[in-house]
Amino acid sequence: MIGHSIDAAGIADVVLDHPPVNALPAAGWFSLAETLRTLSANPDVRVVVLRAEGRGFNAGVDIKEIQAGGASALIAANRGCYAAFAAVYECAVPVIAAVHGFCLGGGIGLAGNADIIVASEDATFGLPEVDRGALGAATHLSRLVPQHKARAMMYTSATATAAELHAFGSVLSVVPRGKLRHAAMAVASEIAAKNPAVIRMAKEAFNGIDPVDVRRSYRYEQGFTFELNLSGVSDTLRDSFGQGSQEG
Repeated sequence: MIGHSIDAAGIADVVLDHPPVNALPAAGWFSLAETLRTLSANPDVRVVVLRAEGRGFNAGVDIKEIQAGGASALIAANRGCYAAFAAVYECAVPVIAAVHGFCLGGGIGLAGNADIIVASEDATFGLPEVDRGALGAATHLSRLVPQHKARAMMYTSATATAAELHAFGSVLSVVPRGKLRHAAMAVASEIAAKNPAVIRMAKEAFNGIDPVDVRRSYRYEQGFTFELNLSGVSDTLRDSFGQGSQEG
């Protein structure tokens, strides 16, 4: 589900691989968080590339798991996402997200908290949360697109293309899908060649001057997801969605 390797240059390659759409169960989110924290603590690691195999980068949480497990499954999914998003943000070295295909829901949390995003031409970004009876990751979407664009995307479940995000400046480069890994590794190689002590301090400095505490902001959003679940709205929408696919 979560694989990783470290090359001689100190580039850690972390790969999400959970067919059919990389919609991770709670255990997957916690596993990703643990992997990133382990790499962060490794002095030999100079930069992390976060990418995925399959049809898309990430389709969020496993909605079927939540429907089957009830409140306890929802709590686990929310805590898992919180842990994974925070692990990306708090990683002591820069994290480069290499995004292809769909980047939805939890995928926005990962990409939005990454330091750099490289995307393939077919990449699309969105938060279909309102169609699933949930809220969350507006914190991270707001790091990718301007405020009013983010609101429109949230309210309508519309997606944005990699080209749009490149125009906004949040995606560093857009490349053909077959060249995505190479493009991400090229940026990673540039970073890995720098003095590691300076790069780690630069990451800490950027986080220190961030105008929004992304961990607290996202936790605030999660409270509304719990309210929707308690009201019964979420179950109705998830039941309807769950009959069609596993994306979340």
